[in-house]
Amino acid sequence: MPLTKDTVLATLSKVQNPATGGDIVSAGMVQALNVQAGDVSFVLDIGDAAPAQMAPVQEAAKSALEQVSGVGKVSVVMTAHSAPKDSPKKPPELSLKPKAGARPGPQPLPGVAQIIAVASGKGGVGKSTVAANLAAALSVQGRKVGLLDADVYGPSQPRMLGVSGKPASPDGKTILPLKGHGITMMSMGVMVDEDQALAWRGPMLMGALQQMLLNVQWGELDVLIVDLPPGTGDVQMTLAQKVPLTGAIIVSTPQDIALLDARKGVNMFEKLNVPILGMIENMSTHVCSACGHEEHIFGHGGVRADAEKLGVPVLAELPLALPLREAADSGTPLALSDPEAPQAKPFHDLAKGLIAQGVA
Repeated sequence: MPLTKDTVLATLSKVQNPATGGDIVSAGMVQALNVQAGDVSFVLDIGDAAPAQMAPVQEAAKSALEQVSGVGKVSVVMTAHSAPKDSPKKPPELSLKPKAGARPGPQPLPGVAQIIAVASGKGGVGKSTVAANLAAALSVQGRKVGLLDADVYGPSQPRMLGVSGKPASPDGKTILPLKGHGITMMSMGVMVDEDQALAWRGPMLMGALQQMLLNVQWGELDVLIVDLPPGTGDVQMTLAQKVPLTGAIIVSTPQDIALLDARKGVNMFEKLNVPILGMIENMSTHVCSACGHEEHIFGHGGVRADAEKLGVPVLAELPLALPLREAADSGTPLALSDPEAPQAKPFHDLAKGLIAQGVA
């Protein structure tokens, strides 16, 4: 008989929460439950409780499921619903200058030589497509590459890299990432159902991000590409405060409305003391596949003009091209599926340029 969510929930309902005296299912602590081919994963929402206090509950839930017939791998990610009660109420400052008694600043990821953030001021500019193809192009150049999909609400890298299945967790704490085309990858998209929405508040989001970043066995990597969500919010700040970023790449279309937000992204990383490696103008031009006519649907040259004003380089001008979209949907980035394609060449040139600079 196949394993069902009802069976899993019935098992978890026997696990007690010592803080409240009830079970973890009735208390609403089981979130983002996913059951696929016998593998079970879910998020354990511990509310205001201390992680150390709830660690036995996490272990008890994992152990109970492992005793159920038909259960394969079990992954339990523990995260808080709200900030600790004794945490300061004022919003975090952008400055990374250590305060008296504060914890140390960014700490290196073991085995990871370089970390590059791919960011955008607004959504829909092709940032994730750029991140996937850059990772692929660096891999073609012989680099050991990792890709962290930090866009928790809209993860797309599992689809772009053709990755399926669930990551393993041998001890319930450490996460073993998945691989797609030789690229080590971690994403919330492999932790929950593809169609499942994550209705999480900020602290839960930050908890998940930190676990995907710090609790994953990345292994020995030359470079880790981080595909950030759009905007200038908690995820970007947390990333810069947790690990030393080699630099950031800002992706934008050339239209004015996108450039307004791109400039904010550049400004934010400068305040966070993260070097700007450069800007990329995506959807810079479109060539009709039927007649060869070239047109600039979103304008042209806007990123270059802004980059000159901001004093940062333009790394690439990428076309709006059907092969890029088709390759992304198929699960193999164009930089891998057809590296000789004219639309793939800018990514390989970008990868070679970053390697020549010693940042990848």
